Amino acid sequence: MRAAKRKSNANNLITWRFVLVCAAVLLVFVTLVARAAYLQVIEPDKARSENAKRTVRVEKLHVQRGMIFDRQGKELAVSVPVVSVYADPKAIDKYLQSKVVKRAKKQGEDPQDILDRPEHLADLKAAFYKQDMRWRELADVLRLERSNVDTRLIGDKDRRFIYLKRQVTPAVANYINELNLPGVHLLDESKRYYPAGEVTAHVLGFTNIDGQGIEGIEKLYDEALTGTEGRRTIRKDARGREVAVLDERQRVEPEDIQLSIDQRIQVIAYKALKSAVLTYKATSGSAMVVDVKTGEILAMVNSPSFNPNNLEDAAPHKRRNRAITDLFEPGSTIKPLTILAGLDYGNIDANDTIDTYPGWMRVGGSLVQDTRNRGEMSLREILKVSSNMGVAKISQDLPKDYFVGLFERVGFGSDTGTGMVGESSGLFYPNRRWSDFEIATLSFGYAISVSTAQLARFYATLGAGGISRPLTILKQEEPLPGERVFQEQDAKAVVEMMESVFEKGGTANKVKVDGYRVAAKTGTSKKAVAGGYGDEYVGYFAGVGPVSDPRLAVVVMVNEPGGDVYYGGATAGPAFAEIISNALRILNVAPDLEPVANLAVKGGGDA
Repeated sequence: MRAAKRKSNANNLITWRFVLVCAAVLLVFVTLVARAAYLQVIEPDKARSENAKRTVRVEKLHVQRGMIFDRQGKELAVSVPVVSVYADPKAIDKYLQSKVVKRAKKQGEDPQDILDRPEHLADLKAAFYKQDMRWRELADVLRLERSNVDTRLIGDKDRRFIYLKRQVTPAVANYINELNLPGVHLLDESKRYYPAGEVTAHVLGFTNIDGQGIEGIEKLYDEALTGTEGRRTIRKDARGREVAVLDERQRVEPEDIQLSIDQRIQVIAYKALKSAVLTYKATSGSAMVVDVKTGEILAMVNSPSFNPNNLEDAAPHKRRNRAITDLFEPGSTIKPLTILAGLDYGNIDANDTIDTYPGWMRVGGSLVQDTRNRGEMSLREILKVSSNMGVAKISQDLPKDYFVGLFERVGFGSDTGTGMVGESSGLFYPNRRWSDFEIATLSFGYAISVSTAQLARFYATLGAGGISRPLTILKQEEPLPGERVFQEQDAKAVVEMMESVFEKGGTANKVKVDGYRVAAKTGTSKKAVAGGYGDEYVGYFAGVGPVSDPRLAVVVMVNEPGGDVYYGGATAGPAFAEIISNALRILNVAPDLEPVANLAVKGGGDA
């Protein structure tokens, strides 16, 4: 009886244990199913996110910034590979903590006790950091203050990315790589390099450290030059092997830009202008060379300039592209336009003479005068000696609306068409009421302010036989379409008259252009100040050549020359002669002047 009872109790115990085990297994199973259902149905995004962190990788397909070439295909702006150094402060902190824990175990201490005391742990990590001389070597090779590097590396342990230095040399990158520092990595990047340096600085502009265009062509065509990076999203297994391509976006290659600039002419123009600015102790200067047959800008230079490869000395006043931004009254360089206006309207003929006696006149109560009484003068003589009286008398016989409108038609008061960043349209208000005296002053280059580029466009119109084209900074396969604003015979007649400035008694009689017949006009204007005009001058020399078949228009401006020499013929004339003669030879334009004269660059005068 007792044996049967013990057997029954044993069976009950086994049954109870079996039921308990089954219940526990069932509970675990239900919990797992519930958890799986929760993750898969209620919060699936979190599960996918965690899985993606472990298996999904995004690879960037980098693109180099597009190149900029001159019209001959010579590189003006290129991207060169460089390396940047960055750190992962959180990874560095994790490394230092592992060193603390490892030493604690080695010394028989309880690591958890250290981890539970944050201040003590921080002191131990700092001690390990200071003991490792590699961090000091890192600061030294990067030429950074040690305290600066320490703050970046261990100052904020929650950060995952911080640049230590951008665009280091390959030698520095190799040295850092050999240091094998935890949490310090190298990143392949590119840096913009400008082979011509300050010669093309104002045309090209520059990029910032992230490769974004800031000024000049770099900014104007930033989107085209940048392109778009490709992205490749893949899934990897535990061994790092690629198992699937989830998404792939092809990169968009950047465009290369080919400018109308001829690097050979650009160098000549820059050297000549820089020499003029230094010789005459001027504040600044600018020069442009334009192909009159196409409207292409072959050279655009300014002085002072800057080195776009090193912007440490690139003050704002040096970075300004003065050829398109700075505005001055052009003075006597406008006089050919006044004579053209008379010819075009039909008031005068190319062979007519103008009576300038007695060398002065009152217009609207104000005085217009020449330096002396020259009496009866031909149109050629008016340009030769730069007579204010001659052009003022011509302007007074023209309808005001016609005369002012002609200035609009040749491009004054509007941009030149280049589209360049910062280009000014000048100061010219054709729709206001003009007094007789203002019309007179407009005839010899006052009451209007223009840029060097606008003046170059006007002279290109003269050289093109009266066809006005917008200027372009990009190389053209075909000439830009133009608008005829003067009759060809009138434009040619004025161009031939302008040869006289180089003759004896002319305002540029001591400036000689070697080998070519050149038509030009000097200009000297006082700079406007509040309430009138000051004591500073702007000197101009503008012209086209060769006269037999004009190819180039050249304008040189010298701002605020120091000393007693300030006339445009003296300050800007030598640079003009050097630029146009050498540029025509580079373009293989045959000389049309015999015999060849030697270049003389001293003296000159201007009304």
